[in-house]
Amino acid sequence: MDDLSLGALLFALAVILICSGFFSSSETGMMALNRHRMKHLARKGNKRAKLTENLLAQTDKLLGSVLFGNTLLNTAAAALTQIIVLRLVGASEWWMVIGTLAISFVILIVSEIMPKIIAASYPERVALFSSYPLSFLVRLFHPVVSVATAIVHYILWLFRIKVQTDQSQSKLSMEELRMLVLESEQFLPRKHQGMLLNLVDIGRAAVNDVMVPRNRIEALDLDIEPERLREQLVTSHHTLLPVCEGGLDNIVGILHVRRALTLMQRPEFDADDVRALLHEPYFIPSDTSLLTQLQHFQERQIRFGLVVDEYGELLGLVTLENILEEIVGDFTTQSPAQAGKFLRHEDGSLLVEGSTPLRDLNRKLGLHFPLDGAKTLNGLILEHLEDIPEAGSSLKIAGYPIEVIRMQDRVVKMAKIFTARHE
Repeated sequence: MDDLSLGALLFALAVILICSGFFSSSETGMMALNRHRMKHLARKGNKRAKLTENLLAQTDKLLGSVLFGNTLLNTAAAALTQIIVLRLVGASEWWMVIGTLAISFVILIVSEIMPKIIAASYPERVALFSSYPLSFLVRLFHPVVSVATAIVHYILWLFRIKVQTDQSQSKLSMEELRMLVLESEQFLPRKHQGMLLNLVDIGRAAVNDVMVPRNRIEALDLDIEPERLREQLVTSHHTLLPVCEGGLDNIVGILHVRRALTLMQRPEFDADDVRALLHEPYFIPSDTSLLTQLQHFQERQIRFGLVVDEYGELLGLVTLENILEEIVGDFTTQSPAQAGKFLRHEDGSLLVEGSTPLRDLNRKLGLHFPLDGAKTLNGLILEHLEDIPEAGSSLKIAGYPIEVIRMQDRVVKMAKIFTARHE
């Protein structure tokens, strides 16, 4: 060192500090990197991205090499500072202490805080830039790092601490995936974002959340007179109709209405003619998830099923359209019986039928009723009151004031919801 000038020593110190900053920024950039973005770049053929993925697949070796290099350089910077102090002021203990404190402060600013802030702000650029040098250094430091890593693993094993070395294989939970979709609003149109959110959430819903309830099922009863049977077929707004004998507790089949058009051209036809056109009914347990049922519809190549409870009692029906509406929103091809369930007043309140599903209220009107219990507005009111209300009764659910407008047969037929929410 005596042969080196003071300027050369200062230059060497500056180089060491910059190299130490490189290690600090590389560590932060690699750890703060968006792994899914990196996988995307790697699949597109980006060589640096592939190299970065390989480094992240061996996190213990990567961190060991970075820390070893950083520690080595910081130690060298401290030693070099002592030499510079000796050259400038001689062997003074106070100046040695001042030099140590000064180089510690410079390392903190130049080699730690500043590089890490830059790397945290631009992790992808820093990680890709440092991938080639780090790949070489991991191989260079392999003998030392392997020994150090083995010792560390042995100590962790003594304390029964399990280590996941391959961070690239970490999986996204459904909640994390949902959060990613929510945070992607600057890249996706709002409607597309809503469809993705619906697709993520569809696994939580069951068929009884979206089914047409039993009291709203339009069915063909073979016990009625042929003229009324013809009239019902002519006026039906549905392509598929459940067919029963004597009531919905005795479903005998499913009729494709178009197949019955030839019957209606005859002067006379009876129930036996209709029965010959029936398909076997398809029954669905009420707690089947929507995603599972969508797969079942696809496998069976059907689009219509009857929902039953654990005792085999008919609860309602569900169609392929009901499930798809949970993803893409409502279709315009609704029958008059299904349309017009909301009436908005000038004061912002809503007049709503009691049979309206809560999921429809939340999705179409932006409300926030709980979905973990009752399925309809009527059920929610009865569940909340634990009694049969009278017309004119008022209550508050989920922050929304609700007034019961009309009751019929112990059922809330009409209610007014004041959408100004009060917690």
